[in-house]
Amino acid sequence: MKNIFAKIATIAATSTALSVGIAAGANNPAQAVDLNFNWLGNAGYSAVGSFSYDEATAPTIISESGSGATKFLQSLNVSFLDPSKNLLGTYNTVNGGVSQSNFFTFNFDTSTQKLFGPFDIAGGTGVIGEYFLQGKVGDSLALRQDVNQQGTSTLVDQNSGSIQVSKVPEPASIVGLLAFGMLGLGSTLKKKQASC
Repeated sequence: MKNIFAKIATIAATSTALSVGIAAGANNPAQAVDLNFNWLGNAGYSAVGSFSYDEATAPTIISESGSGATKFLQSLNVSFLDPSKNLLGTYNTVNGGVSQSNFFTFNFDTSTQKLFGPFDIAGGTGVIGEYFLQGKVGDSLALRQDVNQQGTSTLVDQNSGSIQVSKVPEPASIVGLLAFGMLGLGSTLKKKQASC
């Protein structure tokens, strides 16, 4: 009996600590928005990735290109997979607000949460064999592999320009799910206690 109450007290303390931590984070003026994206080619190759920016300072349209310091993007990474879901490569195109690729092109509408226009991510760091996703969103996007770092590449897969973006759940939503799960755990413990 004491063991059950000790478990419940531990869960309550953990829940309170998480809530306080999230509330303290809410006072932080930087409001990073994290988004995921995924692309699927006609032949089954795919790209999955994420990017982030500060919601408090970003304009409605984020346009980034080239290497060096970005204007608004804080991070962008992508992984490419073959049709059997084997990893072909992972690239941190933007890390800490700095682009690693001369060929990087990115356009995002923060109000509609959609990518648009010219798009070129991954690769571009001078390594033969790098993969990159390139084209125009809504027109044609192609997964390509570099051959010689001099503009020659092979087409791996392509689609009609379709790419999906989804927002990463906020921590408050996750805490809500944890709290709901704890209520279920409490109910289960009460049933076990009643049967003892």
